[in-house]
Amino acid sequence: MPTGGSTSGARTTVRIVVVGDRGTGKSSLIAAAAAETFRQEVPPVLPPTRLPADYYPDNVPIVIIDTSSSLENRGRLAEELKRADAVVLTYACDQPSTLNRLSSFWLHELRRLEIKAPVIVAGCKLDRRTEEYNLSIEMVPLMQQFREIETCIECSAANMLQIQEVFYFAQKAVLHPTAPLFDQETQTLRPRCMRALKRIFVLCDHDMDGVLNDDELNEFQVKCFNAPLQPAEIVGVKRVVQEKLPEGVSELGLTLTGFLFLHALFIEKGRIETTWTVLRKFGYSDELKLRDDYLSIPNKKAPDQSVELTSEAVEFLKGVFSTFDDDKDGVLRESELEDLFSTAPESPWVEAPYKDAVGRTPLRGISLSGFLSEWALMTSLDPAQSIANLIYIGYHCNAASALHITRRRLADRKKQQTERNVFQCFVFGPKNAGKSALLMSLLGRPFSENYVPTTTEQYIVNVVDRRMGNKKTLILREVPEDGVKKLLSNKESLAACDVAVFVYDSSSEYSLKGATELLSYVARQGEESGFGMPSLLIAAKNDLGSNPTVNKDSAKVCLDMGIDAPIPVSVKERDLNDVFSRIVNAAEHPHLSIPETELGRSQKRYRQLVNRALMCISVGAAATFVGLAAYRAYAARKNASS
Repeated sequence: MPTGGSTSGARTTVRIVVVGDRGTGKSSLIAAAAAETFRQEVPPVLPPTRLPADYYPDNVPIVIIDTSSSLENRGRLAEELKRADAVVLTYACDQPSTLNRLSSFWLHELRRLEIKAPVIVAGCKLDRRTEEYNLSIEMVPLMQQFREIETCIECSAANMLQIQEVFYFAQKAVLHPTAPLFDQETQTLRPRCMRALKRIFVLCDHDMDGVLNDDELNEFQVKCFNAPLQPAEIVGVKRVVQEKLPEGVSELGLTLTGFLFLHALFIEKGRIETTWTVLRKFGYSDELKLRDDYLSIPNKKAPDQSVELTSEAVEFLKGVFSTFDDDKDGVLRESELEDLFSTAPESPWVEAPYKDAVGRTPLRGISLSGFLSEWALMTSLDPAQSIANLIYIGYHCNAASALHITRRRLADRKKQQTERNVFQCFVFGPKNAGKSALLMSLLGRPFSENYVPTTTEQYIVNVVDRRMGNKKTLILREVPEDGVKKLLSNKESLAACDVAVFVYDSSSEYSLKGATELLSYVARQGEESGFGMPSLLIAAKNDLGSNPTVNKDSAKVCLDMGIDAPIPVSVKERDLNDVFSRIVNAAEHPHLSIPETELGRSQKRYRQLVNRALMCISVGAAATFVGLAAYRAYAARKNASS
């Protein structure tokens, strides 16, 4: 496969910083590259030097920064290195001590400064070397110790030998980096690269027979390199693969194994730009994720709007689930789920907040309901990640057909109804109130006597059956008591909250006091931000016995704040009192059960008084205007008659 015209990502320039000991030929190297001829006299340190876009095939201009190695310039040197896209580290071929200084000082100094840019080691003044020298014997151990070194090359400005190659390799290391694609130590493709190439293979396998036939190979070639393959070239490609890896080619064409082998071969042969061209043509960034411009995420939404999957996207996911459920038992095993996401950069649900957010079988399998719930959670929390993963697993339509932006919650409150199918409920409460137990009960998990304080937020999501067979997805977001202040420091934090519950231990006056304080604090934040939400008190641990004082005080709190009476539950005895259906019901009526603080109530009365006063003034002004108009009409008639 010819490389054709390679792409270089979104970069508009490459900044290369040249460093090394004094007298190693830094300035002469730069001057020779810029002038394309050797200059006998050059300044000790050159000003920034620009190589034009057409200097190299990638059509990206280069800015080269010369540096001084003197002690007084160390601060500026560090600043330049931190801005570098690539570093050229020089030694003098006729001064062995400068070569030793690479490992004894310079490479360690780059690590100390935490320079992540690729390094090109350049031996200058090759024309002055008088003895036999084997470059690989010296450089292989150095490159093994310092993996940031991309390549080593020796050059001569005086003889104009391999001068252009130095900066070509530096630019190439930036535009077509090796590290994301290939593990130099194991000499294998990196997992994320393999997953991206697998997705590309699947997209190009139009007849879905597991191989790329000649027509599919040719179409792939034209898409990536704007040039077709001749029949003899296709035969040649397959012969190369078959000689090295027999299973890479079948009688029908190139297999996935062969496709991956071919790209590993390109990289080993120094043609990494070929693989990068393919990846970028299919929308991948340098991090091997789809670029933002490739995802077409919907326009910005208001803070109190949410994002849900459309019915079209849900039907697609149901089909994907069925396809990967090999044994058709209605559950995806971990291996089947990994296979499903094998064309994504990684499985998106292996870490918080998704890892334990849905119910799983004892062997970590996931049902269709749990599968769709995970997608609902990801779409609600991170729509961009959701649409990206939809595309990774084969969704071909645009984001507009996959994502639905709901109406603003403020508008829902005015209309006194909502059309949302996914509700997010914030779960507040003091320590040891029973918040986590409530979350686990949404998944039907058994009650545990072991108390483990929650230190970070956690999410649980499941489908709640409603009347008439209606189903809603409920997301519970537990907010630790110590995390409430941090959460509410963001004035828009409650915008995503459709309903809030405040959990307390129904046997403890202290627990009720903590829940009441949290309720007042959150309610006040809602009043100030305009993102107030329906709220419920949940009297947990009802199995511990009734506390008359707690019962009386909690009823008074609800009455004073204008919310429904507390809901008693016992997770331990599995007496949940239909709590999740009641939470959903509260979210479905966004205008009801919104708590009011005393301050909020006073401000509301004040606004009403002001509005009435303004209305009276308006009515009075209108009456005065009408009276004045009538008088003027009367006066005009009187003057006319006289």
